[in-house]
Amino acid sequence: MEFMCMKKDLVFGVKLASYALGSRSGMPILSGLKMETKGNRLHICTTDLEQAIRCEIPIENNVNDETAVLNGTVLSQIAAHLPQDEKLTIRTDSQDGAVVKLRCGEAMFDLPTLPAEDYPKIPSLPEKKIAVIEAKRFHNSLDQTAFSSLKAGETTRLSLTGVDIVLKDSALQMIATNGYRLALKKVEAKEVLEEGEYLIEASVLTNLDRVLSQLEADTVELYKGEGQLFFQASGTTFMAKTIAEEFPDFDRVIPKDSKISLVFNRHALLEALQRIEITAAEESGAVVFRATDEESAVQINSSSKSKGEAAERVRLEKVPSGTIEISFKAEYLIEVLKRMASTEIVLWLSAKDKAGLVEPYGDNLAAEDEGFLYVCMPVRLST
Repeated sequence: MEFMCMKKDLVFGVKLASYALGSRSGMPILSGLKMETKGNRLHICTTDLEQAIRCEIPIENNVNDETAVLNGTVLSQIAAHLPQDEKLTIRTDSQDGAVVKLRCGEAMFDLPTLPAEDYPKIPSLPEKKIAVIEAKRFHNSLDQTAFSSLKAGETTRLSLTGVDIVLKDSALQMIATNGYRLALKKVEAKEVLEEGEYLIEASVLTNLDRVLSQLEADTVELYKGEGQLFFQASGTTFMAKTIAEEFPDFDRVIPKDSKISLVFNRHALLEALQRIEITAAEESGAVVFRATDEESAVQINSSSKSKGEAAERVRLEKVPSGTIEISFKAEYLIEVLKRMASTEIVLWLSAKDKAGLVEPYGDNLAAEDEGFLYVCMPVRLST
């Protein structure tokens, strides 16, 4: 292996690929970053078996096509601190390829290689494309849903760690839940060539979103594999393994008959909750909403033996149509309000032991909030 390339191109490719490094795996080879020269292109690949990234950069190839696997973390650190020279060279230093030399300006590195024959095979991009989504809408959908799932290791129910991706009726729908809250986002797709449903771990999709944020791509193309979903944008391919578990029947938990509507200025409610949360009990994080049909304000309070208590009146845009007292985990409401953009939101309620529904509200909804809703279960406080 011997080639020259622009430093910025290698730095870019290594940074993208680093999101799928398997550094915490019990398989040392998964900590490797695979480089393959194919003509005047360098293919950079990483995988932790749950996800994989493949990107390519232009090079000046001086020998036949070859493959080398380097420690991905080390190479990422080197790439982030290279001198200001525009170009760099990479070549194997011995016939057995045990060492790769990287030179940029006056900086030289001798890097040991990992056995390329041990590197797992990454499935190729399937031929059949199933959908095309606007990149901005895909990012927004993921941002407003993935946070509602559990992290891997927090539950044995894998479905609660994932985001359910549904392609149907020319639309993309993403849903995530941890059993106590649920976020749903539906947006129009540019194309849906094959309808389907795919469950993918939220942390994997978050890495995908990080990769997409580095690319100047208008659209994301989706391809279906055998137990994987592939995403391609600007020549970069991201593979995500699907979860072989059925997603909960989310439609039945979405309130359909809530008659009490509390219409807030989103920013005012968010700031009030951030204050009131300070004195919420550690075990529940609960804040209590008290609304009546006699005034256009809600009393919100919290208390705990160790931290004290707090109360605040938050103005409503109109007088509620009923009286209610209900408790929610403050964190769950704060997180969703931060991810919305509309000036006004509505919290739909029916009873103190029934789920609340949060939606954007008003005539001037932010485009980012279209097709979004959020369900939050109440906290049952002991009396």
